[in-house]
Amino acid sequence: MTPSALRPRHRASCSVIALLTLSAQPLLAQDTTTAFALDPIVIQSQDDLGAAADRATSMYVSERELEQARSGDLKDVFSGIASVSVGGALPLTQKIFVNGVDMLNLGVTMDGTPQNNRAFHHVSANAIDPGLLKQVRADATVSPADAGPGALAGSVVFETVDASDILDPGDTFGGNLRLSFSDNGETLQSGLTLAGQGGGFEWLLYGKVADGSDYDSGAGERIHGTRADLQSYLAKAAYQAGDHRFEFSAQRLEDSALRQERANFGGRGGVTDALTLYDTTRESYAFSYETPEATGLWDPRVHLGYSESQIDKPDPWDSNGTSDTASATIENTFNLNAEETVTAGIDYQRRSGHYDSEDATYPANDSETSRNLGFFAQARLQPTDRLKVSFGARYDRQRFTGVNGVKETFDGASGNASLTYQLTEELALRGGVSSVFGGLVIEDNYLFEGLRGANAYDELKAVRADNATLGFDWTRGDLTLSGEVFVTEMSNARSGTSTFDFESRGFNLGATYGWASGFARATLSHSTVEVDGESAGSYEAQDFGAPLGTVMAVEFEQQTGVEGLTVGGGLDIALDEDAPDDSLNDYEGYTVVNAWAEYVPARLPTLTLRLGVNNLFDKEYADRATYGAEYGSITTLKEPGRTVSLVAVSRF
Repeated sequence: MTPSALRPRHRASCSVIALLTLSAQPLLAQDTTTAFALDPIVIQSQDDLGAAADRATSMYVSERELEQARSGDLKDVFSGIASVSVGGALPLTQKIFVNGVDMLNLGVTMDGTPQNNRAFHHVSANAIDPGLLKQVRADATVSPADAGPGALAGSVVFETVDASDILDPGDTFGGNLRLSFSDNGETLQSGLTLAGQGGGFEWLLYGKVADGSDYDSGAGERIHGTRADLQSYLAKAAYQAGDHRFEFSAQRLEDSALRQERANFGGRGGVTDALTLYDTTRESYAFSYETPEATGLWDPRVHLGYSESQIDKPDPWDSNGTSDTASATIENTFNLNAEETVTAGIDYQRRSGHYDSEDATYPANDSETSRNLGFFAQARLQPTDRLKVSFGARYDRQRFTGVNGVKETFDGASGNASLTYQLTEELALRGGVSSVFGGLVIEDNYLFEGLRGANAYDELKAVRADNATLGFDWTRGDLTLSGEVFVTEMSNARSGTSTFDFESRGFNLGATYGWASGFARATLSHSTVEVDGESAGSYEAQDFGAPLGTVMAVEFEQQTGVEGLTVGGGLDIALDEDAPDDSLNDYEGYTVVNAWAEYVPARLPTLTLRLGVNNLFDKEYADRATYGAEYGSITTLKEPGRTVSLVAVSRF
């Protein structure tokens, strides 16, 4: 029996009563319904640097996608962006790929705190609860210098919800209660957010619990080791006096349940119920000082952060892996005018990985540590009405300590440049290049045993990534067409005690169209990955990329003639692809249909009801970004079959 099985299950009836009670209180009623936009431009407009040249290739998750993902997972967060693929089917195992590149090679932050703590390769290093997010942005391929060290092929930025996102101006207290139930896996989720503000202070508390059973695939097969067992918490506090703002946030995510021996597999040679416990915890803390209203040459920002990922697997050898990052950034933005800025500063990161076991057969107490000091500057300028440019550089010096005690020092410079040019009123051209020093990355701590030898680090060098992208955006009325080509090349990519060259290249296409009562978006991404100049499969490219081929995403929403009722849906598509080797299985394509309906009663605008059906036609498939589809010895982790979910949200 798992530890979670000892806890009482959700009291669903009590939660429903609480939800309806809160919704019915007249003093909490609002005058308008809550509306969410599928157009990501709404989110981009909230980014202070959304119009900068280095944001031209950025991908923003829309309000609608975030709202619908709050009772889902990271696959739901990025459901409308084909160039961001999420494989793994479980929050514990979901790995994100941007333009074919594993997120381990991107600069990932949560409320400004660097994440990407290297974890056991059968699980994710970035398990994240979408319920606490308010903004998500992926800077594909080229990142600015102020994105921090380690942004080899772009960055992904997560921001958690603030009290001001929950409360209307003048309100001192409020929140929301969210309940959801999914029939496939009988998963019940309940989440509560409370927020308050007054006298310059604001605070927010958030908690969510998800509990369920193993789900069935599209073929009706029970996928053992997939039950939901997640607890997520967030606490934030802030104080603002005049132009000075201090903010602190702390979050924790727990997932402890029986999983397949290799959690990101469906099994070996078939789905099995021979399971083992994975006890996982992720934590992230952030403290910041900034001057949000500053407009002159003095606009400082200070950030301190700590993040940690712990993966404990008691069987078979008492494996305990912990990875963490402590970070600090001091920077100033010189606001030259309303459109032009120069940001310069210094940052520090201490990353470590630790593995220990008291098992008599394989005892261990191994660590790797790196300390990186960086100096950076990034200019965002607009020389003419039609031209915007962004360029920057950074210098990093890293001190690395290996499992065997060896100490090495690496240093290098990085540079980037991006521009957008408004060729006509309808057509804009954009592009960017970068060369990024990445130092020597921390290895998967479950693989430290092979690094104890005296010569284990002799062949390792600092990784460097060279990136380029070129694209366009064409807008006429409510129609926007976009496209880009991209390439990422990494030299000295680390795999244990050796290195290799990695490459991901391809193109993206997109189209959006809005009308008075609805919106539609379609995106297509094609990418290929190579290792040492040869087409690579999941194993060869592991931790650096994935053979995604061609994938597509379609989303739409439409208001109906019924007041408060909106409907929508989407398609998740992958085309057939050849395997990189004739001895391997080809990648099978799939088309998955999702649909939803949302209703906000006119007389009860604080209540939102949503009915969703994912995988409407019960397609049997594993997401293209899921590991191992080409290997006959692996049963891939299949996605859930048809899943009907009901979500109720009360805002007060």
